[in-house]
Amino acid sequence: MASVFLGINDRTFTYSFTAGRSEFQGTGFRNPMDFALGPDDLVYVVNRSYESRSDGTRINLFRIGEDKEEYITEFGSYGEEAGQFIWPMSIALDKDTNVYVTDEWTHRVTVYNKDGEYLNHWGIHGSGDGELNRPSGITISPDNTVFVVDSRNNRVQKFTLDGAFLGKFGHKGSAAGELDTPWGICLDKDGNVFVADWRNDRVQSFTSNGKWLASFGRPGTGGDCTFAKEQGGMVYVDAPVGQFNRPSGVCVDNDGDIYVADWLNNRVQVLTAEGRFITEFTGDAALSSLGIDKIKSNPDMIRQRNGVRDFTPEKVLWAPCAVRVDHRGRVLIADTSRHRFQVYQKNTEPQLI
Repeated sequence: MASVFLGINDRTFTYSFTAGRSEFQGTGFRNPMDFALGPDDLVYVVNRSYESRSDGTRINLFRIGEDKEEYITEFGSYGEEAGQFIWPMSIALDKDTNVYVTDEWTHRVTVYNKDGEYLNHWGIHGSGDGELNRPSGITISPDNTVFVVDSRNNRVQKFTLDGAFLGKFGHKGSAAGELDTPWGICLDKDGNVFVADWRNDRVQSFTSNGKWLASFGRPGTGGDCTFAKEQGGMVYVDAPVGQFNRPSGVCVDNDGDIYVADWLNNRVQVLTAEGRFITEFTGDAALSSLGIDKIKSNPDMIRQRNGVRDFTPEKVLWAPCAVRVDHRGRVLIADTSRHRFQVYQKNTEPQLI
């Protein structure tokens, strides 16, 4: 369900539509790991694909409008040459809409212009200052500081746009301010840093200089991705709210509400700035406009779909990796293992539910 309330009824969300379909090239996604919001409703999407089908590994550019998606272009490819990547993980944009992509395999950040033309890359493998070991999340502050989650070094590093080292914070552990294989990262409107502390099953916040502020969540399991993979669709299993099972992505909206991609619980949870549970998204998907176009063009697909009795497994989230809130107040969720996005609207006024 999209709306669950525990004493907080001034925030409601409405399911809007689903964007995308499964494609290794062109008008769709393949394991969308992360995305960045650009101007004019543009969305830059990291597709990781599979080792066996590396042609699906790319960045594609879509426009997600009021009720449907529009494919624009794609760039980047699988490989270790300049402008390529093996395991792309996360993406961010600077003020000029230049695109920064982390790559876990090559331990570097690759930079493109807004049209996808390769500009440069930086980063080398290691554990010293400015060196990277499986970089994951990335975000850029208004003053052009690049924050990179240095996952296997269990820290966050700060760089200039050109990759010059500025500072670091965090080290391996489970105490306040310590990290264990962190993944996603974001900044709030005050410049505070939020990190999805993946193996510690929590989210932590810091000042921009790395001073610990707060921790949110504790371990707890719900939906089972193994079951989903074996059965071709999962049945959602409740997990207590405020508990996480390998949180992968985090964002904070202009109201201060915190959105967490609760990866292995197959949901996105929403918390207040103080960490109080507001609601959770477990999925409400319908066919996207591109999905409808594909099915209508194939009579066999139409016949197969007409034989389906229960579409519930199609609706739910499966291993969502990232979440963002755009300028319209829309919550965009990368429904990673279903190769699509689910879009919700945060309502500005209380709604009857």
